[in-house]
Amino acid sequence: MSAAVATRRVRAPEGTRRLLGGLRGDGRPVTLDEHIERYGRLPPLQRDRHAFVEDVAASGLRGRGGGGFPVGDKLAAVIAGRGRPVVVANGTEGEPPSGKDKVLLAFAPHLVLDGAVAAARAVEAKEAIIAVGHLVHPQVERAIAERAAAGVDRGITLGSIVVPDRFVAGEETALVRFINGGPALPAFTPPRPFERGVGGAPTLVQNAETLAHLALIARFGSSWFRGVGTAAEPGSALVTLSGAVANPGVYEVPFGHPLDELVRGAGGDAAELQAFLIGGLFGTWIGAEEAAGARLSTASLAPLGAAPGARAIVALSAAACGITETARALRYLADESAGQCGPCVHGLASLADSFERVAYCEGAVDHGVLRRRLGTIAGRGACRHPDGAVRLAASALRVFATEFGHHDRAGRCTGRVSPVLTLPARATG
Repeated sequence: MSAAVATRRVRAPEGTRRLLGGLRGDGRPVTLDEHIERYGRLPPLQRDRHAFVEDVAASGLRGRGGGGFPVGDKLAAVIAGRGRPVVVANGTEGEPPSGKDKVLLAFAPHLVLDGAVAAARAVEAKEAIIAVGHLVHPQVERAIAERAAAGVDRGITLGSIVVPDRFVAGEETALVRFINGGPALPAFTPPRPFERGVGGAPTLVQNAETLAHLALIARFGSSWFRGVGTAAEPGSALVTLSGAVANPGVYEVPFGHPLDELVRGAGGDAAELQAFLIGGLFGTWIGAEEAAGARLSTASLAPLGAAPGARAIVALSAAACGITETARALRYLADESAGQCGPCVHGLASLADSFERVAYCEGAVDHGVLRRRLGTIAGRGACRHPDGAVRLAASALRVFATEFGHHDRAGRCTGRVSPVLTLPARATG
């Protein structure tokens, strides 16, 4: 690393492209020198770690993996634990419609690694583990080697681990079980990871995007972070937009950004859409008319029964079939069951069967019975997997009620386009 790069003073990024603004134009990963030239070196933090944790709390940063838990509270909980903590960066991103963490890890890995190091210094951990899928593992390994050669992470050992490409594998308890040598399946019995996680130590598990924001707060502070977004949800956010848009991909916008502007910016036309899937496969369908005027924020989406979640948004054209798309998603979720409880193993399979029967016009399904079945599944699983599937199904019954009628009574589908959701084959690892 050159002396000029190591000592150059940098200004805080302006605008909303805080995480993606420094990407290279040739599609190659940002090098360590390029990263430091844009953002500056990560402050040591050890002497002021308590002040840093307080600043993180003041920033209002919440987890970007979908749960939205305050990061300052998580840091404080790990600090209060017994034993030397461990930090885990969760870059698994098993949600099929989401690609934001893969983009960060593939093209701006040093932002995530900086965040992992900052978190480790804040909680006095000596080890940070970067958990990823196989697609981005080579880029992460190269970035770790680059940092080791430059000696920028003194006192912190960075390592990586490849996690099975399964939907449930990214849940934090599943991640901890896998790192500890067990199956990558959720464990919903105490203790929680912040109490006793990797190797029995207090463990901080944070999403890759969350850590990237943490790295910038460590440099530029909470006031800068709050310079965009809303008072309740400050900062920028990465959104994976797919479906009926000309330019699907990952976009960075402030919280509170209008949904129709996001669609237009990606080459879509809100007037030609019938619905949006907000929050990925555990999310909620909302009709296009309902979504008119909606913004990317909890306050705006909550009255519609939706939430930003991990901000995977699918725009469904008027020519697509929402029933068929939901049936495909439910079958995928049923196949991805952790296999640890009846509501998940039997309930989701039955739910997928019913939706497929309607989607492929194989006979009518009593909607009242179907809704009651949703009630017998929700809240009864060993983990939250059944609840997410029920949320998706319930929203489809409401938003696509007319299409249900076409399938049920007329025995025909009005959809005229190929399947929209890109879903992987059932995982075997």
